[in-house]
Amino acid sequence: MEFFFGHMKDELDYADCKDFNELVRRVNDYMYNYNCHRYQWTLKKMTPNQYRSHLLSA
Repeated sequence: MEFFFGHMKDELDYADCKDFNELVRRVNDYMYNYNCHRYQWTLKKMTPNQYRSHLLSA
């Protein structure tokens, strides 16, 4: 979790959000992208969702 929040603070541009709902939408979009499309070197170059599925199928 600490790695995720560290990356999120560095990569997510939240300063120009106009309201709370826009901030929530950006955080949700970032979490979806992080879990479904961002490959992780520590997870054998898989996304977190792919790695979780890989472990469950083994």
